[in-house]
Amino acid sequence: MTLADAQARTSGLRTLVHRPDADAALLIQVLEDFGRFTPMAATDGNDGVILDVTGCTHLFGEEAGMIRAVEARARRIGLNVRTALAGTPQAARAVVRFGRGGVIPTGQDRQVVRALPIAALERDEKDHQALTRAGLRTLGDLDDRPTAPLAARFGTDLPVQLMRILGQEDVRITPLRPPAPCIVDRILFEPITETTDVEAVISDLLAEAVVWLEQRSLGGRAFEVAFFRIDGATRRITVRTGRATRDACAVIRLFKERLAALATPLDPGFGFDQLRLSVPVTQVIAPIQSGFEAKPIGNDDLDRLIDRLTARLGPEAVGRFEPVESHLPERATRLVWAGRRRGEAAWPPRDPESPPLRPLQMFNPPQPIETVSLAPDGPPARFRWRRVTHSIVRAEGPERIGAEWWRSPGHRARDYYRVEDNKGHRFWVFRAGFYGEEPEPRWYIHGLFA
Repeated sequence: MTLADAQARTSGLRTLVHRPDADAALLIQVLEDFGRFTPMAATDGNDGVILDVTGCTHLFGEEAGMIRAVEARARRIGLNVRTALAGTPQAARAVVRFGRGGVIPTGQDRQVVRALPIAALERDEKDHQALTRAGLRTLGDLDDRPTAPLAARFGTDLPVQLMRILGQEDVRITPLRPPAPCIVDRILFEPITETTDVEAVISDLLAEAVVWLEQRSLGGRAFEVAFFRIDGATRRITVRTGRATRDACAVIRLFKERLAALATPLDPGFGFDQLRLSVPVTQVIAPIQSGFEAKPIGNDDLDRLIDRLTARLGPEAVGRFEPVESHLPERATRLVWAGRRRGEAAWPPRDPESPPLRPLQMFNPPQPIETVSLAPDGPPARFRWRRVTHSIVRAEGPERIGAEWWRSPGHRARDYYRVEDNKGHRFWVFRAGFYGEEPEPRWYIHGLFA
């Protein structure tokens, strides 16, 4: 009825504005808070949360203790809830919405669910009336019938749905975020508020995570800590490393840097009662033999510096170059943020006794120059660039690089030369096109050698 009619019939009627967006935001907030029980959590409709607690119940005193903990947590944040625990998500949903809830003993899902009304299938009104007129009042009545006539009358999805509700077929839930391969939890009996206590708990979690990674020859590229407050607020802090690592001391230093550089400081409120460390990005670490020989050549110091800058300034503030599979020099590299996972392409090996083939400083696009050559297809004898004439005393080349005809048909083949002028400056120049073609070939400078 309309609001005016309702107010005319009932004096003192209290009305509230329906805000679906606020309800949805509250449900997501509850889901974030209930992530303290399991990383496998998802919403169920507009008014439900479903948790996959496989392997987590022992942290709360088995299944009955888990139910009590969930209900106590809901009451603390002002919610009235009905809970059920079953072998499959569909069985738990049916029991909590159309039954009395509670814990279904292992192996008794079918026996308990059979007593539920036919409405637990949640079919449309037409199918519900057809099933009721056929004398089918409960799921047990439907379970006693052969599946072939039901599939022919109501579709093949009805028997499948019935089997899932009866607990005969298990389909896992799709969590709000995919759980990380490595997850370590710490439930605290007394909430903590001091930074030193938080860092101590993170160190303990990292020690456990390192053991897990070592057993699988893995290293972490990203480490995330979730802080669960008593009042239901959840905060996540992530640090990333340039390469896979199992160094707990280095990671805890990164967390200290990150916590100190947060734009919004970590507010414990009345305290954190649970911390969870996850390693969402892992990578295989090849074993390195140590001893007898000198320390392997590497960029450990540079990697540590990049990790510290990334933790302090944020992953988007620090960039690095990575190779790209392209033979064109201007497309052979790209700039990415430091925390991104390294691509499959690798830098080509370099001979330390030979001069570099590519300059560190390159121009994009290449800059045109005016040249004078002793031979049409030879290197330039001198060239003019930025109003300065350079006389060439040494030249090496050519290195021919063909055009990517499948990408840009108008591009031309290039002949690259490494040249040095009489003042010791070294340049990387090329000629685009060949003599005798139309249009005439042009010379460009593409980079400068240090």
